[in-house]
Amino acid sequence: MTADELRAQVQAWIDDEVDPDAARELQELLARGDTVELADRFSGPLTFGTAGLRGPLRAGPNGMNRTVVRRAAAGVAAWLTAHGHAGGPVVVGYDGRHGSHDFAKDSAAIFAAAGFDARLLPRLLPTPLVAFAVQHLGAVAGVMVTASHNPPEDNGYKVYAADGAQIVPPTDTEIEAAIRAVGSARQIPLLPQGVSVLDDSLVDDYVKAVSGLIEAGPRDARIVHTAMHGVGTEVVRKVFAAAGFAPLVAVPQQEQPDADFPTVAFPNPEEPGALDLAYALARAEQADAIIANDPDADRCAVGVPLPDDGWRMLRGDEVGVLLADALLRKGLRGTYATTIVSSTMLRAMAERNGVGYAETLTGFKWIARVASDLVFGYEEALGYAVAPELVRDKDGISAALLVAELVAALKTQGSSLLQRLDELAQEYGRYATDQASVRVDDLSLITDTMVRLRANPPTTLLGQAVEVTDLMPDADVVRLAWPTGRVVVRTSGTEPKLQVYLEVVVAEGSAATAAEQLAQLHTEITAALGI
Repeated sequence: MTADELRAQVQAWIDDEVDPDAARELQELLARGDTVELADRFSGPLTFGTAGLRGPLRAGPNGMNRTVVRRAAAGVAAWLTAHGHAGGPVVVGYDGRHGSHDFAKDSAAIFAAAGFDARLLPRLLPTPLVAFAVQHLGAVAGVMVTASHNPPEDNGYKVYAADGAQIVPPTDTEIEAAIRAVGSARQIPLLPQGVSVLDDSLVDDYVKAVSGLIEAGPRDARIVHTAMHGVGTEVVRKVFAAAGFAPLVAVPQQEQPDADFPTVAFPNPEEPGALDLAYALARAEQADAIIANDPDADRCAVGVPLPDDGWRMLRGDEVGVLLADALLRKGLRGTYATTIVSSTMLRAMAERNGVGYAETLTGFKWIARVASDLVFGYEEALGYAVAPELVRDKDGISAALLVAELVAALKTQGSSLLQRLDELAQEYGRYATDQASVRVDDLSLITDTMVRLRANPPTTLLGQAVEVTDLMPDADVVRLAWPTGRVVVRTSGTEPKLQVYLEVVVAEGSAATAAEQLAQLHTEITAALGI
């Protein structure tokens, strides 16, 4: 694209811009002659990918802004109408990020103008409330404005189908085509007076349903909670109170929504340093556990005390098998599901207990649809569906409650989450997992790494012959497996990074033995990938 063509494209966008601040932002870039920044912003539209949109807050087609969101809402409305859902209820929710409220209000007004029964959540609330509302209210779709655990400069647009689960292909590409077919953004009709703002009865219904998931039993657990500057605090407190737990001990600096996430580099419990404040408070309070939600509260991290007075966060796989074990011991029958990058321990547990097992590509949009009798699903990235009949997506609030129930029950027995993990290792073998990620500015580095891996995969790892499975074109994933371990390499669907998942299985051995093998595997695969 020539400089003149770029300038013409930018000016055409400015002429159709619905937000005066965004128009000024682009005018200033034009005035400065910042062709590099403008070329990036106009390199193409923001891709309608994993359940919707996600990207940086900035003016132009390759960013999250009111013009892009209005076009997205109009596209979703057109797709719903074309597929026989005209006039049905559409639920719209939003978190505490910059721009979320405006994006949600605009979307709801566009759905109303398109003839839908547009229902806006009463205030900023967790993502699981939208997923719950779609099923609970019989909606034809749901939209949640959130970027989950992305950096503060991002926002996103998550879409749920009528079954309450995230949309999957080909719906996403069909909606993307519908968005491209939208004409002038300024001409998209809005009907704000046609939007119904839901009252607190939806929150009350969610709290009642989730608090009823656990059985009568011990409630003595001192738990530190952090909302990671997100929107989880209010609903988490209500659920725990309704279930009979004492008030959680909140990390005060992270308790209330703050779109700038001032105490963390990344608002993701998995990131180094994110739980430092929670660890300090837990030591001071002599807590039994830490529960951390990500900013939109669809994920749940768990911290546990160590014998030396330290603390550590459990891996997502560890929490996943603990929750699965608790549900199996309650006698819950049905299908237990996880993803190709999560621990294979769940398969062994399902086989021994005679229940269904399913394994999917990464993402809850796949887990939620594996079987009609799905009773539990998890992914290693701190996502758990402990009650898919209520929320057909990951839900960090219901998962937090079941973790607390388990902590209290084990405490009464003089045990702990770590001790239960050791017992499970003795029963099933020790499944040790780890991961590495490479975040980049230049996406070609990721592409080049995947090309090299496919062209020249390692033939052995840990001294054993490797079986290579390439999951293209369904997903950009390569799996390397051998009888006592596996490595999965994939590109992230939501962030500019390469992710590598490692697992070793030690039938009989100590945690130290498993850790040594895992460290060796990390060295070998890092060398093989050249990262």
